[in-house]
Amino acid sequence: MKKIAILGSTGSIGTQSIDVALKHGYKVTALTAHSNSKLLERQARLLKPEKVALCNESEALKLKESLKDMDIKVLSGMDGICECASETQADTVINSIVGMAGLRPTLAVINAKKQLALANKESLVAGGQLVTDAAKNSGVPILPVDSEHSAIFQCLQGKPSNKALKKIILTASGGPFFGRKKGELENVTATEALKHPNWNMGAKITIDSATMFNKGLELIEAVWLFGVNPDMIDIVVHRESIIHSMIEYDDNSVIAQLGLPDMRIPIQYALTYPERYPSPVGELDFASIAELTFYKPDYDTFKCINICRDAINKGGLNPAAVNSANEEANLLYREGKIGFNDIPELILEGASASPEKEKFTVDDIDETDIIVREAVRAAVKNR
Repeated sequence: MKKIAILGSTGSIGTQSIDVALKHGYKVTALTAHSNSKLLERQARLLKPEKVALCNESEALKLKESLKDMDIKVLSGMDGICECASETQADTVINSIVGMAGLRPTLAVINAKKQLALANKESLVAGGQLVTDAAKNSGVPILPVDSEHSAIFQCLQGKPSNKALKKIILTASGGPFFGRKKGELENVTATEALKHPNWNMGAKITIDSATMFNKGLELIEAVWLFGVNPDMIDIVVHRESIIHSMIEYDDNSVIAQLGLPDMRIPIQYALTYPERYPSPVGELDFASIAELTFYKPDYDTFKCINICRDAINKGGLNPAAVNSANEEANLLYREGKIGFNDIPELILEGASASPEKEKFTVDDIDETDIIVREAVRAAVKNR
């Protein structure tokens, strides 16, 4: 029986990972969440893992009390999350933690030499060199769970050699504000931004999709996952979200991966790789789809894509800085404290406070995170 651990089990990817685990009869050995103790308790009673952990220590105390009738170890804080990531009996660990908080658990999985199914793109954005070096040294495969990177990974299975790849083409839905110009976005609310046309995702990533910062994160992630230069990555808006991404060879042949917009497909592939099992979702009906459309991104309105491209080109702590600045600006927007168009401006302002280091440690990333977030909040206060 395959054994898995799920980090971030109460979020969108986490709950869908549980669906896949139940479908295939996998044993879930560990579950973690940030603070949703009630849902984690229900999941623990259903799956009976060996360990659970909550980052929020007060909620962990509540969970420990509510699960005292069960033989489940309840842990807390980042140390507890990392223990679930590394000391569990799992063969594969799914990291679906939201944001940069997923970096240390990612490294814990790799250092424990577990197979990593990665849905936490910020791990590679903030610490790409650290993560890929650790994976290489430990001989640990990183299997992408993001639909776009899973698509690229699948397309590359038939690649004859590294020299044959000409470019990677990331597809983007365009989010809820596709076609609007900057002036039309001045007063859009978080409620409007959270209405994604195709995907059911958590709040943070849905706002990132609306600003298209998420596509910038995916560009940086692709650089590290597939060992390519940023200039080898193109982005195209594909409103239907049927083609999840493509690769182009030197002979200009293009290979695409298609499927319904449901995250259980890439989750399952990461867990069953290299095998393919019957799908947990329906099959494509091309006649009913009727058409597939493609557009060039509006880089003037959605500036976040090129903010990320510039950051990975600069290297060092710059990707970590823009990621932290975005996390803070994204939260402030959801809280109604800033406008939609303030987000890219605050990312640039906050990231400019980052220290300059070519070589860095996880502690350096954490220090940068604190500095940049404070810079974003200070910029808002000074407006």
